[in-house]
Amino acid sequence: MATLADFSAVDIDGAQRSLREYAGRVVLIVNVASRCGFTPQYEGLEALYREHVDAGFTVLGFPCDQFRHQEPGDEAEIKRFCALHYDVTFPLFAKIDVNGEHAHPLYRWLKRERPGLLGTQGIKWNFTKFLVGRDGLPIRRYGPADKPAAIAPAIVAACSA
Repeated sequence: MATLADFSAVDIDGAQRSLREYAGRVVLIVNVASRCGFTPQYEGLEALYREHVDAGFTVLGFPCDQFRHQEPGDEAEIKRFCALHYDVTFPLFAKIDVNGEHAHPLYRWLKRERPGLLGTQGIKWNFTKFLVGRDGLPIRRYGPADKPAAIAPAIVAACSA
């Protein structure tokens, strides 16, 4: 059975990173975009990260431009935007696809393990969130409209488990 530790991704600075470095942590994986109606969720994601990082929690942001071209910039622009507008300190990765033939293997796995409503696997929009437990297995999938603050109780529970 695969776990989060079995995957790797290129970070926002272009370095290949093993997600094994997050083994034993509770992780919220989010496909993000800087020109989306949900972009203000960066603020809530950063607040969650800062509040729970010492309990073994992290947020991983994966920019995606598959939804109405709402993440048009390159990695340097994305990093600048996140720092300037939301003071993002949680890890960001290079832009990826979350759906289709070129979907990142991490997202293929997440969608298979935690399908959406009525069993659909496709990511419907930016800011879909996957909560992954300390064991590296997905706990729950949250839709774009689920505000980060509403996920806090599940994060606390997972960090305490």
